[in-house]
Amino acid sequence: MKNKQIVRKHYIIPDKVWDEIESLIPKHKTRHPLGCHRPRISNRSAMNGIFFVLKTGCQWNALNETGICTSSSAHRRFQEWTKDGTFKRIWEHCLQRYDAIKGIDWSFCSTDGTMTKAPLGGEKNREKPYRQSENRNKTISHH
Repeated sequence: MKNKQIVRKHYIIPDKVWDEIESLIPKHKTRHPLGCHRPRISNRSAMNGIFFVLKTGCQWNALNETGICTSSSAHRRFQEWTKDGTFKRIWEHCLQRYDAIKGIDWSFCSTDGTMTKAPLGGEKNREKPYRQSENRNKTISHH
């Protein structure tokens, strides 16, 4: 039980941060006509679980041992929020907040930082082979 308390303590979203994130998460509408299914875990518990997996790099199923929330609930919410753009809204909000507080130097911005040549790349305007196309695949005998 002590390990679960340590995990909870170090990986819980602080109240100040949660207050800003919470407003960016859409309200869930119950889809069951009688409303008789098990209640969902709180958005905060799900987000704590998602951030734990993203921060530690552990597998989703390892989340069950932390006591934060179940892996199935966190993963289902992760898929839901990815699809509806929640994480994009959170990312944009965080960028705007950081820019307002610290400032972002937008003069150095890159969308693709790859600096290596493509393995099968080749040159754009390379020389054409000296042999005619009908002779390319034939073996030349020097006898």
